[in-house]
Amino acid sequence: MEAVRAAIEKQVLSLTGLALGGVDFENPPGDPGLFGPQSVIWQVHRDFTPMLCGGVSALLLQMLHPLALAGVWDHSNFREDMIGRLRRTSQFVSVTTFGPTAEAERLIAKVKAIHLRVTGIGSDGTPYAASDPALLTWVHVAESSRFLASHLRYRNPHLSRELQDQYYREAARVAAALGATAIPQSCAEVDDYLQAMRPQLVCDERTQEVARILLKAPAPSALARPLGGVVMQAGIDLLPDWAQRQFGFHPGALRRRLVRTGAAGIGKVLGASMRNGSYQRAVRRITQPS
Repeated sequence: MEAVRAAIEKQVLSLTGLALGGVDFENPPGDPGLFGPQSVIWQVHRDFTPMLCGGVSALLLQMLHPLALAGVWDHSNFREDMIGRLRRTSQFVSVTTFGPTAEAERLIAKVKAIHLRVTGIGSDGTPYAASDPALLTWVHVAESSRFLASHLRYRNPHLSRELQDQYYREAARVAAALGATAIPQSCAEVDDYLQAMRPQLVCDERTQEVARILLKAPAPSALARPLGGVVMQAGIDLLPDWAQRQFGFHPGALRRRLVRTGAAGIGKVLGASMRNGSYQRAVRRITQPS
């Protein structure tokens, strides 16, 4: 059984930012990182399957913004390496949530520097810059709202509204460090923000192509292939209803139930198999005497 658990964990870790290496989550001893274990963001970001489903959903939602899409289209190798893009996003989220303070600050500074180089002209002729505070806010809200939605569906549907608001306040600290402004910091503010953004969102041929590439991204191994299919469909299911309609996704009630049952079952198996994820390594770091 231990060999099976270890094999499952190896496959899981191959999909995460840990596969990229370069960050020691277990040192220095006692360092709580940016948030620490008492934070709500640790609760929401700790489980692999809900975070992966939420991450897929976040990327789809982000791509409805024409300028966010333009930055990815012009400056990313997503067509050849969608899994790599997901790993890099996973690394940023896991390091800023669970990593030691110095590593989290280093990665934030690195991403800020990359954003300064990502500029161009959108398909409608509008200039864009990844460092634009308003665009950073959109990317952040799309991401954090889908992570929380996934946590509520697959991990803890009883998380109180007060703690959900606290999650948004905590997550906003990373967005602000990247340069975002006017960041929604409660459930009500996030809901209002998403509704206010809807007139700016577009699903055109390029949006659809990104979605197709994402949903058909090759799994890193044959063992991970069934997981990938369920996760992709769960990501679609986590989109707001209006965003699903905009993409042209129309899953029926039976398909929704099957996807949710499948994702929940996979989450239980993978959750029981994890010993060396970012969360577990961070716990070991913090419980070591400094």
